[in-house]
Parts: sequence; structure tokens; C-alpha cells
Amino acid sequence: QVTLDSYRIHHLVAIFSLVYVILKISKLIVKRNEWIRALETFPGPPKHWLFGHVREFKQDGNDMYKVVKWGESYPLAFQMWFGPFVSILNIHHPDYVKTILASTEPKDDLSYRFLIPWIGDGLLVSEGQKWFRHRRLLTPGFHYDVLKPYVKMMADSAKTMLDKWETHSKSDESFELFEHVSLMTLDSIMKCAFSSNTNWLNNEHAVYELSDLVNVRFRTFPYHSEWIFQLSPHGYKYRKACNVAHSHTEEIIRKRKEALKDEKELGRIQAKRNLDFLDILLCARDEDQQGLSDEAIRAEVDTFMFEGHDTTASGISWTLYSLACNPEHQQICRDEVISALEGRDTMEWEDLSKIPYTTMCIKESLRLYPPVPGMSRKITKPMTFFDGRTVPEGCLVGTSIFGIHRNATVWENPNAFDPLRFLPKNSAKRSPHAFVPFSAGPRNCIGQNFAMNEMKVVVAQTLKRYQLTEDPMKKPKMIPRLVLRSLNGIHVKIKPVDLEP
Repeated sequence: QVTLDSYRIHHLVAIFSLVYVILKISKLIVKRNEWIRALETFPGPPKHWLFGHVREFKQDGNDMYKVVKWGESYPLAFQMWFGPFVSILNIHHPDYVKTILASTEPKDDLSYRFLIPWIGDGLLVSEGQKWFRHRRLLTPGFHYDVLKPYVKMMADSAKTMLDKWETHSKSDESFELFEHVSLMTLDSIMKCAFSSNTNWLNNEHAVYELSDLVNVRFRTFPYHSEWIFQLSPHGYKYRKACNVAHSHTEEIIRKRKEALKDEKELGRIQAKRNLDFLDILLCARDEDQQGLSDEAIRAEVDTFMFEGHDTTASGISWTLYSLACNPEHQQICRDEVISALEGRDTMEWEDLSKIPYTTMCIKESLRLYPPVPGMSRKITKPMTFFDGRTVPEGCLVGTSIFGIHRNATVWENPNAFDPLRFLPKNSAKRSPHAFVPFSAGPRNCIGQNFAMNEMKVVVAQTLKRYQLTEDPMKKPKMIPRLVLRSLNGIHVKIKPVDLEP
């Protein structure tokens, strides 16, 4: 009797589970049909009924170009499907991106939610009044007076990296530079933003692994389920790496709070030493004299540690690669840098404005290889674009920065490296939304001046010291992770610069 009852219970549980799954799938199918109707004015490339467009992306280094190619057939915007139920409107034209970036619509709740266990509800992913309040409280951390002393620290970090490259300069072999640059930018951000000189190698590996695992989760449809991901080997690695990153963050905050326990005013701190990002976070107060909670501080520190080093590392690495591939532009930059430095080896604040051609080369590399190749918002109300087409509330709208920057209707000969595109007279002829490596509008990158300063410092000091050449046998294969990386690394050869006349 007991065995029979147990069997019946298991049988009922199985039936209820099956009914639940059927209802869940039915609900998703209804939703899918609603999105198909809602996006019918935005045709897209043919899709598989189950996989959507996922199988079109081979992770072979050509995926970014595929999106650009689709853009030629579907001007302005087109729909993309990730699996059977997730659709995104992919936009790749300045006139369309202007509409979405002018809004304060929140980031999507699909890919960005996978970041939250790592970076918390910080400025990158927060929304509404919370985002607005935090943005206002953090803005003073990127003021001219705060950024100015950072240049020397950036220059010191760059010099340490370039010293290590001496070995590679004596070899005829190429070497992979992204990892070197990433370690250097992490060192730089620890010095600038957190006044820390500790060795953060473990944290660097954790950040690198977390970036990769977030991308694995986004691409693997079953991993969108929280419990499936948590039970998977990837979920275990993600939790472990999060713990490493969070323990470093908490240690930084704890030590600074201890150091600041007798100082509550920024003016008094600044009288003793240069302010950093963490000082401003800990001392920030709104109009009601309320500061940020401990949880909010940790989220902003983790966000800035990720955004402030990984994206900049990508920008610097691809710029050095671009210059290695274009020796004539590299030499013009080198001559300009040598003239600006007047015999010195390291950059100073005043030098940043003396290297306009180098700055144009950095911008052209950011156009060809944007560190953040795309971003996505989930709209909270219907949005109408300039041509009259409308998307409904709840739609995921993806901005392909790579697609905009390589759009042949916007840029002449878009795949060519031509820094003169960024002469003021040429920039004035284009839409301000044709070049958006740091996004645009109210949710633009709060640290873009910090990033540009660091890129100028590192590129200038590298060119002063080394001649860069590409390795034709190891051409990088672009891959969109959280930032733009290469499947096989970014390889260059270097030789010391002969400064003798």
C-alpha cells in the first residue's frame, strides 16, 4: 500500500511538473508571437525556428563583420533572435541611436543582470532615481582637479610595463600585449582611484575570468536560468571568482574607512594629499546629507574597477595594434610625442593637449575597434524613431557601436585606418552620434576623460620608446566579450627606437 501511494504521489508530481512546463512554454510562445508582430516593420536576416540567429555566430573572429554585413541589407535597424524567445532590435545608424541614447531608459534585464552578482547595482546597471542620485554623487570624482594628478601615476604604471618589454624588444618574435596592458591598467586604476600600491594579480585573473563567464552565460541559453547556471561548473567558477574580487574590494574600502575615520570633509583631506575616487565615494552627501550605503560603495568600486581597467586595456591594445599596422601614422605620432616631451620620457598633464595627431589616431582606433562593441536598453514606454517606426514598451533595443562605426553610409571607406577623419572640420560634417565609443546622452561613460587621458599617456610613452610592427602570421580575431578582445590575442613585435639623429 505504501509503495502504491508513493508511486501515485510521484506520478502526480510528474503530471503537475509537466503541466507547469507546458504552461510556461505556452506563455513564452504567446510572448514570442507578440514580439514577432511588434517587430514586423523591422525585418531581419533569416532565423532558425529554435536557435534564432545564435548559430550564425561561430566565435571565429568574423562575428562582428557579420552584423555589419546584415546592416547593409537592413538599413538603420533589424531584429535579431537569441534562441526561440529572446528578440533584440539591433540599431546601427546615428539617426536611430540618437533616439535611444537621448533617453534615460535602463540597461536591459537580460545580459546586464548577469553582471549584478559581480558588480552589484552600480552606475552601469542601476536605473531611475537610484541611478540619477549616484550619478550626481559620483560626478565630482571625475572633475579636472581630481584627474590632473592621475597623469603621473598613469605614466609610472606605463613605464613599469614598458621596462618589462625590454626582453621582447631584443627578440624577433612577436608577443601578446593585451594581458600586459590589462595588468598595467589595473595597476593604474588601483593607484589613481584607490591610492593602492598592492599587487592585485589574483584580482586581475578574477576579473578576466568573470568577464569570460558572463559572456559564456549570455551565449548559453540554459544558463539564463539562475538555478541551472548555479548548479553548473561555470556557475561554481563564477561564484569563486566573485568571492576573490569582492574580498579585494572589501579590503580596500575597510582600510580607507579606517584611515578616514577622523576626516569627514574633502577639503581637509585634500589639504593633506590628492583626492581619489574612493575619498569622494566615502564622503559623498546628497542634499539631505545622506551618503552612500556600504553596499552601494562596494558596487561602485567593483563597477569602476571593471569599467576603468578592462575597457581602457582594450582601447590601448587595439590602438597599439592599429599603429603597428600603419607605420606611416605611427612615425608621425612618434615625432609629435618626441617634440611634446622635449627630452623627457614620461607624460605630464600639460602634454596631453600637445599631441593632436596621436589623439586622432586613438580616436580612429576606437572607431575601428570600440572597447564596448555594443550595449542594450529595455524601453519602459513606446519609442518612435525619426522614420516613424515604433517599438513597444518592454522591447530590448541593442546599439551596435561596431556597426555604427563601420557603417558605409556614414563613413567613407569604413574599414580603412584614416585618423584625418577626426580633424575638426571633418568631424563637424558628421552626426555627433556617428562616433560613440563612450556612448552619448545622459547615460554616457562618466569616466571617458579618465580613459582618454590614460590612452594618450600609454600610447605616447610606448611610441617614444619602441617601434611597433605587426606579426602577419598572428592577425587578431576579434571577439565581443564584455569588452572587445581577440580570440588568439593581440600580437606585435617591438624594437627600441633609435633617437640618434
